[in-house]
Amino acid sequence: MTVRLRPMRLADLPAVMELEEELFAPDTWTVSMYRDELARTDTRHYLVAVDDADDRVVGYAGLIAYDDEAHVATIGVTGSRQGEGIGALLLDALLTEADRRSPVVLLEVRADNETAQGLYRRRGFAEIGRRPRYYQPSNTDAVVMKRERTGA
Repeated sequence: MTVRLRPMRLADLPAVMELEEELFAPDTWTVSMYRDELARTDTRHYLVAVDDADDRVVGYAGLIAYDDEAHVATIGVTGSRQGEGIGALLLDALLTEADRRSPVVLLEVRADNETAQGLYRRRGFAEIGRRPRYYQPSNTDAVVMKRERTGA
């Protein structure tokens, strides 16, 4: 099975919210947060990964990008499709966009998510700090990671 990436649309939000609940409960974003993000096209870049076979959203990712820095806001892939490279595909697309706009990319990742941290390290991110009890309401710590633009 293959996937394609395309810009996230308002019509994708029901599927994205299902994935939010599957992947990040109880620390999920709300549908209104996503609506607000999608409305800010000047500094936001949100994508979905769609299964070619049935047009189902199987992953999503978002970037907030300014002239001086960018932030990976979110990235997730449904559990049944993890390990297929979809997360890496989404991250690489975000990093391509980030490199066009900003010299540095920052992100927070759950301290207990070693798989995601490994992916980020393989893409040039390094840990620069921790945020205690960052994810709410679970009180889970975040690892803060940074990546400099390729060739910068």
